[in-house]
Amino acid sequence: MELSIDFRRSSFHFSSLSYSHNHPCKKGRSFLSGACSGVLASPHGFQSGYVTLKRKTQRYSDTYGRPHKTICVLREGHYPSQSYFNHEEELHRTYNGWGSCRKRKVLRDLVVRSELADTGTAGASYPSSDIWFNSKFRGICFYIVTSIAAITLFVPMVLQHPFVLMFDRYRRKAQYRIAKAWAFLTVAPFFKIEYEGLENLPQTDTPAMYVSNHQSFLDIHTLLTLGISFKFISKTSIFLYPIIGWAMFLMGVIPLKRTDSRSQLECLKQCMSLIKKGASVFFFPEGTRSRDGKLGTFKKGAFTIAAKTGVPVVPITLIGTGKIMPPGMEQEVNPGLVKVIIHPYIVGNNPDELCKEARNIIAQELIRQG
Repeated sequence: MELSIDFRRSSFHFSSLSYSHNHPCKKGRSFLSGACSGVLASPHGFQSGYVTLKRKTQRYSDTYGRPHKTICVLREGHYPSQSYFNHEEELHRTYNGWGSCRKRKVLRDLVVRSELADTGTAGASYPSSDIWFNSKFRGICFYIVTSIAAITLFVPMVLQHPFVLMFDRYRRKAQYRIAKAWAFLTVAPFFKIEYEGLENLPQTDTPAMYVSNHQSFLDIHTLLTLGISFKFISKTSIFLYPIIGWAMFLMGVIPLKRTDSRSQLECLKQCMSLIKKGASVFFFPEGTRSRDGKLGTFKKGAFTIAAKTGVPVVPITLIGTGKIMPPGMEQEVNPGLVKVIIHPYIVGNNPDELCKEARNIIAQELIRQG
């Protein structure tokens, strides 16, 4: 086995060269062994590899007595796990003459390295770094804006709360108007929202069960811009957050301990009571945010309430929030567009059928939107 190296765009290839141990030679002596390591480049991407080489030089003479140039012979080595070289397809060459050997000088010090900085690969990382930095910066700005808006709007929310309890204890429309202003001020500087099917929304005073897919932390912000006074469900720990948690309490958001079965039962009872008193309720039937963007399995709690109370179920499809703020990356805000599609409401007294139909509607819309 012999070694040929072709430095083309930071990649190198090993060729399987024919070498006969029976070739007549005058002298032969191993005089150098070395190791080289570096980043191996291939059409499949850059990967780390490690190559150990032993070099052996031999001098040959042909029938005319002219000595061959010293050549480098690959005696043994450790190869990368993936095949970066194809022995069958590489060109086989033999050094049979002084002219051909003269073109290939002796490699006294063999250094194999990937010139990543010269190929533009390193430069190509700058845009991704810029995107990451911009997303981080946008995320910081997002939380600054939402905090300032929340602090500013929390004051009128507190001042009007006694009147809300006296005249609109269950729907709390005035509080949701302030929540809509907060959500709009928060999201407007960072992404645009497009609405489809607004005509499918029930009348303002008609209680309904709203259900939607769940992709991101921004879903609630997006839905609040609709201006619908629905009661949504939130973890009890969120209520401890200053300003935001307190505002949720003033809006009448329903607390839930996910791991507590008693809390889940109490949550369902409270939802049914609110609907019977004229309020609307919002559910994420998946229960949690989708990590891969795919629609998860729907739980039947919301549809059981709708079937028992006879209120319509309004399916809503959210598109784009998962790309703007992916789950687990709440500190970043990417640019993008969000679509809110409100579908015609469905009515029924069978929770299983309502659940299946609502999921199919949302799933088909996700497929249609790509």
